[in-house]
Formats: sequence, structure tokens, C-alpha cells
Amino acid sequence: MMRFLCDTAEVPAGETRSVRLEGMPELVVCNVDGEFHVLAATCSHGKASLADGRLLGCEVECPLHSGRFDVRTGRATRRPAKRPVAVYECVVEGGDLYVSDPAPVDSDLAVALRREPASVPPKR
Repeated sequence: MMRFLCDTAEVPAGETRSVRLEGMPELVVCNVDGEFHVLAATCSHGKASLADGRLLGCEVECPLHSGRFDVRTGRATRRPAKRPVAVYECVVEGGDLYVSDPAPVDSDLAVALRREPASVPPKR
């Protein structure tokens, strides 16, 4: 099931945004040159919010200890972070961003699953 997450205009290129949806962990939306990625926002190392970190190309840097994660796969790319964070399938339709609920996507499949949905439910 896809759920409305935010308007894409709310996340400018090169920026991140924290979003909370009922029944899901805090999420971070990352806009990498117009391509959107959604991850669990809590760093797997220091429990800080990645939404407060910097987006450096395809990596988001944790504000606590500067560990980094690939926003496409969730994999840790810089220590002290070692474990990945969950990634979620997301789709853009008509300027709106939708996210899969509730299960995160296996990080090995995250990039392959970026596609247009057959149908997206209306905003709530």
C-alpha cells in the first residue's frame, strides 16, 4: 500500500526533510537532483536523526558522529556507522511523493523498485 508522504516542492534539490506518519518510524526524505529517496531517519550508530544531517550527493551524513549512508540503498558508507538503515519504496505522482507502508524495501532491491505506481490513493 502506498501512503501520501509530502509534496515534492517541500524538499528542494540537495535537501532532506523529516516526515512522521502514523504507525511508521520517523522517515527522512532526500532529494538528490530531483530523484527522491526515503529512509528510516534514525542513524544505526548514534540514534540521531538523519533528517538533521547533510545531504552530500547520494549520501546523507549523520549530524552526531558524521557516519554516512547511501540514500539509494541504506548501506553505511562511512564509519563509525556500520549497519544499514531501512529504505522505503517511493514514487512521485503529480508532484506528490508516496511511500510504501509498512515494510521497508530490501536494500539490494531499493534502486530497482523506483517506478511509477499503477494507482496511487488520494491524499488524506
